[in-house]
Amino acid sequence: MLRNSFISLWNEPRVVDAPRRVWRDWVLLVVAVTAVLVEGIVRDPLDWRVLSTVVCIVPAVSLLWRRTHPLWMVSVGFGAVAVIDVATLAGLIDITLFYSLVYIIVLAYALFRWGSGYEAAIGFVVILSTNVLSELAYYSGLTDSILSFGFALLPAAVGASVRFRVNSQTAQLHQLRLREREQLARELHDTVAHHVSAIAVQAQAGQALAASQPEIAVEVLGVVEDAASRALEEMRLMVGALRDGEDPALAPQRGIEDIPRLVENTESALPIDIQMSGNLQDLQPVVGAAIYRLAQESITNALRHAQDASYVRVSVVGDNDTVRLAVRDDGDVSGVSRSMTGFGLVGMTERAALLGGTFEAGPDVDRGWTVTASVPKSGVLA
Repeated sequence: MLRNSFISLWNEPRVVDAPRRVWRDWVLLVVAVTAVLVEGIVRDPLDWRVLSTVVCIVPAVSLLWRRTHPLWMVSVGFGAVAVIDVATLAGLIDITLFYSLVYIIVLAYALFRWGSGYEAAIGFVVILSTNVLSELAYYSGLTDSILSFGFALLPAAVGASVRFRVNSQTAQLHQLRLREREQLARELHDTVAHHVSAIAVQAQAGQALAASQPEIAVEVLGVVEDAASRALEEMRLMVGALRDGEDPALAPQRGIEDIPRLVENTESALPIDIQMSGNLQDLQPVVGAAIYRLAQESITNALRHAQDASYVRVSVVGDNDTVRLAVRDDGDVSGVSRSMTGFGLVGMTERAALLGGTFEAGPDVDRGWTVTASVPKSGVLA
C-alpha cells in the first residue's frame, strides 16, 4: 500500500494552466531585489560585498518562473544558498546568511503548489540538503536547527494543502456539473418519452381505425409507429447509461406552468409573489423544466438565507426568443460578500449555460438578493 501511495504521488501531474506571470510577480521581484540591495549596502561587516549581493540577487529572478518551472527555480534559489554555505564552510567568507534571502521560501511553496509529483520529491531533497548545509555552516543549537527546518518546510506544506483543497473543490464542481447534465438528460428523456409514447399509441389506434381506409394510410401509420417505437427504445438505451439502473418514468417533468404551485408547496410564512407575463407559449419542454428548477432553487435559497426579509418576488417574462426569470428578496445582506459563490449557484449557472442561456446572482446595492436567468426558447443543448 505504501509503495502504491508513493507511485501515485510520484506520478502526480503538474497543475494544468498554471499562471505564468501576473503583476504581483513583478512587485515581489522588486521587493526581493530591493531588500537584498539594502542589506548588501548597510550590512557591516560583510566580506565580498558586491559578489555576495549579486549571488543573493540572482535567484530573485527565479520568482518569475516559479509556477511554470518550479523544480528548476527551486534549484536556482536554494542553489544560491548552498553556494554561500559552501563558501562559508571553506572559510572563503565569514558572514551570516543574508536575511533578505527569505524570499526563496516562495519557491518552496510554488514547487508543491504547481509542480508534478516527481518534481516535488526531487525539490524536497534539494531543500533538505540545502538546509543541512546551512546548519553545518551556521549551527547555533538544536532548537534553532529544528526551527530552521520547520521554517523551510512550512511553505511546502502550505503549498501542498492549498493544492489539495483546490483539487478537491474542482472535483466537487465537476461532479456537480455531471449531476446537472444527468438531471437535464433525465428531464429531456422523460418529456420526449411521454410525447413519443403518445405518438406510438395514436399510431396504433389510427392503424386499427384505418382498416377501411386507403391502404396508404395504413402504411403511413405503420411507419409512424415503427419510427416512434425505435426512437423511444434508442432514447431509453442512451439515457440508461446515466441512470444507475433507474427505470424511466413516462410522466412529464415539471414545467414553467407549475411555477405558481411552488407557493402551495412552501410552508414558510414569508410572502411569495409570482408574476408570469409575456409570450410563454411554444417552449421546448427542457426549457420549461429548466426555468422551473431555477425558480425552485432560487426560492428555496431565499427562504433559507434571506435574513429579516419581508417578501420574495418571482418574475417570469417571455418574448419571441427568450424566457427571463428574476427572483428578488429584501433580506439583509450586510454580512454577505459580493463574491459569494456556492455549489448551488454553480449548478444553476451550469444548467442555464447548457441551454445556451445565462445566470447571475448577487446582493443588491442597498438591501436584498437578486437572481436573474435568461434562457433561449429553442433550448439547444450546449
